[in-house]
Amino acid sequence: MSAASSAGEPAASAGVDLRLLVPSLVAWAFTASVLGVRPGLLAAVSGALLLVCLVALGRRRWAAGGLVTLCTAACALTGVSVAGHAAERSSGPLEALARDHATVEVVATVSTDPRLRQTRGLAGASVYARLTVTQVTARGSVSRVAAPVLLVADERWRDVQWHQRLAVRGRLVPADPGDDVVAVLKPSGGPAVVGHPGVLARAAEHLRSGLRRASDPLPSDARGLLPALVIGDTSRTPPDLTDAMLATGMTHLSAVSGSNVAIVLAFALGAARLFGLPRRARVPWALVVLAGFVVLARPEPSVVRAATMGAIGLLGLSASRRAAGVPVLSAAVVVLLVVDPWLSRSYGFALSTLATLGLLLFTRSWGDAIGRRLPSRARSLGPALAIPVAAQAMCAPVVVLLQGSVSVVGVLANLLAAPFVAPATVAGVGAAVVAPVWPLGATLLCWIGALPALGICWVARTCATVPGGTLPWPDGAPGAVLLAVVTVGVVLSARRWAHLARWHPVAFLSVVVLVVAGAAPTSAAAWPPPGWRFVACDVGQGDGLVLATSPGHAVVVDAGPDPALIDACLRRLRVGVVDSVVLTHFHADHADGLPGVLRGRTVRGVLATPVHDPPYQWREVERWTQARRIPVTDIVAGDHLSWPGVEADVWWPARRLDSGSVPNNASVVLAVRAGPVDLLLLGDVEREAAHAILLQLRRDPAMAARAGSFDVVKVAHHGSANLDPDLLGAVAAPVAVISVGKDNDYGHPSPKALQVLARDGYAVLRTDQRGDVAVVDDRGSVGVTWRRR
Repeated sequence: MSAASSAGEPAASAGVDLRLLVPSLVAWAFTASVLGVRPGLLAAVSGALLLVCLVALGRRRWAAGGLVTLCTAACALTGVSVAGHAAERSSGPLEALARDHATVEVVATVSTDPRLRQTRGLAGASVYARLTVTQVTARGSVSRVAAPVLLVADERWRDVQWHQRLAVRGRLVPADPGDDVVAVLKPSGGPAVVGHPGVLARAAEHLRSGLRRASDPLPSDARGLLPALVIGDTSRTPPDLTDAMLATGMTHLSAVSGSNVAIVLAFALGAARLFGLPRRARVPWALVVLAGFVVLARPEPSVVRAATMGAIGLLGLSASRRAAGVPVLSAAVVVLLVVDPWLSRSYGFALSTLATLGLLLFTRSWGDAIGRRLPSRARSLGPALAIPVAAQAMCAPVVVLLQGSVSVVGVLANLLAAPFVAPATVAGVGAAVVAPVWPLGATLLCWIGALPALGICWVARTCATVPGGTLPWPDGAPGAVLLAVVTVGVVLSARRWAHLARWHPVAFLSVVVLVVAGAAPTSAAAWPPPGWRFVACDVGQGDGLVLATSPGHAVVVDAGPDPALIDACLRRLRVGVVDSVVLTHFHADHADGLPGVLRGRTVRGVLATPVHDPPYQWREVERWTQARRIPVTDIVAGDHLSWPGVEADVWWPARRLDSGSVPNNASVVLAVRAGPVDLLLLGDVEREAAHAILLQLRRDPAMAARAGSFDVVKVAHHGSANLDPDLLGAVAAPVAVISVGKDNDYGHPSPKALQVLARDGYAVLRTDQRGDVAVVDDRGSVGVTWRRR
């Protein structure tokens, strides 16, 4: 038995050829680093590199420096490609017009499906789509171009179709340096269609629409996931399911990925064999199926990338062609970077490539090692079990850059979901193909695919709630490098650990216990802290506050922007009954998470500001509460609220203020007494309302006396600069809590707010830095702790 196939051996199979891997990785890094460099300079550098390669070949020094020559040649090739793409894009007037923020009229083709993105706190959503501009009219001249731009528009653009030709009038703004578009286009009106998609594009859209219609009767989870598995359409996926899949490392299933392509190809080859298709005809047949799938899912860069990686991934499972897998992957990386250099900065490209590389390097050796430890009848499952482990090991450092955490349950979740993926994907593809001629049959196939799709959803939701299932990890490049080093160390030492587990089980278990004890987030294990009275949940850019009343009961003040995040926080706090929900105001970052509070809990009532603004958000709250027959009651300044163990006086709103932000200045402000803890919860009041409260405080002796006794102030509006410093000075407390989202677009908390708090002696605790922040009753005194993400 060779070393490569021995138990626990971490190396790749002996037959794997790694000679082309290093040049492709060097070319990848080089391409990512030179995007945005001036085309002339880059062309000169690439020419010099090509000259170096030719000199080395002419002097026959290939054997001595073959690796260096290959790396140089690959960099020169991708460098020439980047220079050519950049020169072509800059040949027209678009870049200059964007720098001047010019108003233009363009004729363009829609090259990606429109995607909606909700703008928190504002009505409606933004629509994003990529256009290929072919003609631009500006300043009295008409120019022919061929350049990509990013369209950022309102909801009137949500129904534009792939490959439609549009006439657009709008304003150009510059794109970021090195971005994959020349400019950003913000239209001033709705779309004007001047050309319809071709026959092939219309046929693909007909199939996609048929799949959506056929899946309409399914339960919501299956209705959202099945089209995502087949055509990458995530528009109907429930947000909490998306969050659960992100937390468990399963997001690759809800997009067209290499694994989906590999499943389709494997099914096509299996069908060819079943129907007796000659061996020579099977590969052409598989390529035809692959081309059809790419058209169905849209030949966008991500789909082309997935098709390439899926086809290569099949080599990793083929005993006869396995040795060719890594060289083919390496060559494919270089070719894809030549065709589209901006893939070098794509996280999706990185994840697809690394997952495919892990499959090629480790699936067989690890699968054989796993199989030898399974019962004889189950040994064939070894490679299937090794696939998610290998993919997770290779992709983990990149995932850390996206999530800032490490999913401990990711491997388990993918293992549990793996048996469901293939039948759901195949049934969904079958439904799309059948839908135009037999709608009833397509619906039946969707119901067949719904069963495994619901299995995937169940795995994602269940694993996402596992305590400690996600470990915090350093952000950015240092965190990625650290995890890569840890992963390599574990892989290289796997055989030694297996030997220790086999011959010294007590010592092995002792080491495992020590490592787990040292790495486990003790704050999560001990959460909620004993005697907690108040928790500011980490719900991102928004407020989600919880006041403990009796065991299992609480009052929730605002619900944040995301139902899944507030639901997860209440689960961590083991809150099953909500005595009241207080909605300080109706902006999305305080009210949109209400369905997460309602999910699986008894909610006895909602208390809210009497200013029902913005109206569309109020209507949403009204719809959610009426569906559960939950009463909604307005509260105003002077009201006194009482729950077991908690008393609260409403300090604001006393009246409607039309200056500043009306909804923010209508926020409910609560002075709360929870056991020994006194808190002032300021909602999102801005300078005008805060000053009105200060004036009332000066006039009311009871309020003035209360102002000096607060232990904690929940800072208004996530630390906005639009504040009243005098109010913060009048109610100076030992602790200030700021509920704020990490890396938010608003610049919260502002330097001004932090300076004011520091001047008044507050100790500032922020949810973007600490995670969930808890105020506890420590035997009659007030303490503060937190649970890091």
